[in-house]
Amino acid sequence: MTEYVIRRILLFIPTLIVITMITFLVCRLAPGDPTEMKIGRTQEAQKSDAKNLMTEQAKEFYKKKFGLDKPLYMQYVIWMKNMLQGDFGNSFKDNRPVIEKILERLPVSISISLLSYMLIYMVAIPIGIYSAARQYSFSDRLMTVVLFILYSLPNFWVGTLAIVFLCNVEYLKIFPTAGIRSEDFDTLSFFGKVSDRFMHMFLPVTILSLTSFAFTSRQMRSSMLEVIRQDYIRTARAKGLSEKKVILKHALRNSLIPIITLMGGLLPAMVGGSVIIESIFSIPGIGQLAYQAILDRDYPIIMAELVLTSTLTVVGILLVDIMYSFIDPRIAFTKKAA
Repeated sequence: MTEYVIRRILLFIPTLIVITMITFLVCRLAPGDPTEMKIGRTQEAQKSDAKNLMTEQAKEFYKKKFGLDKPLYMQYVIWMKNMLQGDFGNSFKDNRPVIEKILERLPVSISISLLSYMLIYMVAIPIGIYSAARQYSFSDRLMTVVLFILYSLPNFWVGTLAIVFLCNVEYLKIFPTAGIRSEDFDTLSFFGKVSDRFMHMFLPVTILSLTSFAFTSRQMRSSMLEVIRQDYIRTARAKGLSEKKVILKHALRNSLIPIITLMGGLLPAMVGGSVIIESIFSIPGIGQLAYQAILDRDYPIIMAELVLTSTLTVVGILLVDIMYSFIDPRIAFTKKAA
């Protein structure tokens, strides 16, 4: 396994280089000029108001300050050199270090993603097992219909309805509308803080989990059905083992491989955040930061988030591959001698 891990890590190096090149080109070739965003004027506004046109001297000043006056390949080399040293540059918008802005919002996105994944796996896996064990029963058909409905509901639509009907005094004012804590959070008792944080996080975490929850449970059901049709499961039943022991001890372990594959997206999801959920509920997370950076043409933040997310995606895939060997010993990473 050590040889396999080393080979995969060596393979990641050119992969990440290609990712950084694509990320850099996408950001640099996208329409829009950060110098104009810095001045606070768009090209359309400049054309309509000749008296307040941004001077060429001001443009050149900001281009030189942001390093945009150099050839494209030189900009890439400088960016890569700084990034390898842990320096993602400064934000074009407020000149703050990019890594500092990311670290400020990272705990919020991580907490939401972790809670969401815990909810998904704690509920979806048992439902998938139950449906597979009772295939074509009324409960299986009912859960199939419910899960397909949940899977088809867009997050932004459900989130909007939740704010209108569950966060509005005109209907039911149960949950707060926005943010992750109340203004008087620091004055609350310990249990008050826990309750306040729970009320703020309940809707975002639940809505973020809906689609993945439905998808994961169906994947678990399909994988379990495939496993329980295997010969060794029939043998276990023929030996007189109880159905519960057959399912939980013999079938469950091998049916977890597709579910573990889905876990490869956990790391990038925690860093990338959820743009839709964080925007709807005004949560100061990584997703909201990335969305605002795109609007502001803030290249350093956009590139930093894309590189971090891509890197963690590659790392997540490697961790999933390693976990395969612990779940199913039949999986080998090296060729066996003939």
